[in-house]
Formats: sequence, C-alpha cells, structure tokens
Amino acid sequence: MKKKTIKHLNYALVILVVLAVAWGFLRKDPSEKILGDVPMDVFVVQTETVQNRDLKQELLMSGNVKALEEATLYPRVSGKLMKNLLREGDPVKRNQTVSLIERDEVGAVYEPVVVPSTITGVVGRVYLDPGENVTTTTPVALVVNQSTVRIEVDIPERYIGDLHKGQPAVLRVEALPGKDFEAKLNILSPVVDSMSRAMAVEFVADNPKSLLKSGMFAKVNITLSEKKDVASISKKSVYTDEDGQTYVLLPSSDRKTAVRQNVTVGFENNDYAEITEGLAAGEEVIAFAYGVKDGSKIEIR
Repeated sequence: MKKKTIKHLNYALVILVVLAVAWGFLRKDPSEKILGDVPMDVFVVQTETVQNRDLKQELLMSGNVKALEEATLYPRVSGKLMKNLLREGDPVKRNQTVSLIERDEVGAVYEPVVVPSTITGVVGRVYLDPGENVTTTTPVALVVNQSTVRIEVDIPERYIGDLHKGQPAVLRVEALPGKDFEAKLNILSPVVDSMSRAMAVEFVADNPKSLLKSGMFAKVNITLSEKKDVASISKKSVYTDEDGQTYVLLPSSDRKTAVRQNVTVGFENNDYAEITEGLAAGEEVIAFAYGVKDGSKIEIR
C-alpha cells in the first residue's frame, strides 16, 4: 500500500513540473531576450550593397567530344588480316595503307589487298590482330582528324530564339580541370524533336594540340544574353507582392526597422537582378530573411 502511495506521489510530481514549465512558456513576454541580447520579436538580419555588375544569362549543356572527321575502315575483300602497318597514334594521310588483307581462297594466290585510309588524321583504334578472319563488314581501324572537334547537344526549345550561328561558348572537360576551350555554334538543326521538345545543335572548337580527345565528356557553357555595368542585387532579396509589384526592404534611418521600397527589375540571371528604378549603386538593402516584412523590427549583424 505504501509503495502505491509513493508511486502516485511521483506521478503527481511529474505532472506538476510539466504544468509549471508550460505555464512559464505561455507567460513569456515577447520582449524576452533570445540569442543573447536580442528580443524575440526582433529579426536578426544581414545587409548587402547595391553594386554595378556585368550580368550574363547562361545555359549549361553537356555532350560528348567527337573529331570533326572520323572514318571507320573496312576491307574490300574477305580473308585474313595479314598485317597492320600502322598503330594507334600514328599519323596517316588519305589513301595511305593502314592494313593488309590476305584473300582466303583455296588453290589461288593473290597479292595482299590494302586497306587505305579515307581521310588524313591519326589512327585512333586498330581493332584486329594479324591472322583474324575478316569480311567486308568487319571494321579494321578507326582514323580521326582531331585538329577540330565537335560537340552535339540538345537545347530546350524555349532558348531557340537566343541562338545564332557563330555564337561563342566555353567548352570544359573533366579530364582537364581548370582549362577552358573556345567554341562556337556551328550547326542548328532545322527541326525540334516532338518528344523531347529540344533542338540538336553542334559546337566546334579548334584543337591544335590534340588535348581534346574523341569520346570525352564535355560541358558547354553558352552565353544567351548579357548586360554590362548595371546596378544589381541578389535575386533572392527582391520580393513580389500579390499585385505583382516588386520591392526590397531597407533598414530605416535608425537601422532598427525594415522599410519597404518599390523597385523596377530589368535584366535577371540565376543569381542577380538588375534594378533600373528605386535604388542606386552603393545603397544598402536587407538581404533575404524569412518572415521579415515592412515595419518588422530588425537588428543588423
């Protein structure tokens, strides 16, 4: 009996503690300090300065590097591969012999049949070893001309109006980090794929040192449009109300209250927005902070 009484007293004590904590929480004064010396009804914010910047709207796409010219070589007769005269990396001229084929016919002797290169470049691959059987559909070697390379990418149709032949782009490959290659738009497909809603385009880049290899994975950064030296702030610091009016929040003269300032936005990219009216370079605005609005109390940190 005594044990049950003690158990009940313990339960009652726990309940009283919980009620006391809840009552204390509900009676807290909104002006009670948090974060050291900041009242609960004050937003801790940061500011940013309106700056003149060069803004670009860019599109990043990916594709595979290919030599501008590639030729897979096939024998003109069936038989056995007699000899490879050239190996991977060897330079080759058009009509130069790459391999020799021995005709496989019983009771007859023929001169070896040559497999000539159809383009000038370098031997990229030799597929067979001497003695292997070949037919007219058996690939013997791959020759590439990589002095210029091409990259095919698919561009979403909404960007078609921003593209034109000769448009510059920057090409980067993972195998050569930190190195940029100049490319330009060479071909625009005349049609849009009805399934993907994208248009195939081709970029070309000079490759005199053969640093870019056929088959490399590449990223192409295309500048669609740009504006230079315009007053701008972070895009996330610009708000839009229910009427479609854009505005920013400024610190008041005593820097203790957020004040709304209507602005007009011009050029935008993923990070910044041009401010054409309402602000000038050098002015200070409140950086985006969730919950802050016109009239909110603030403390700038």
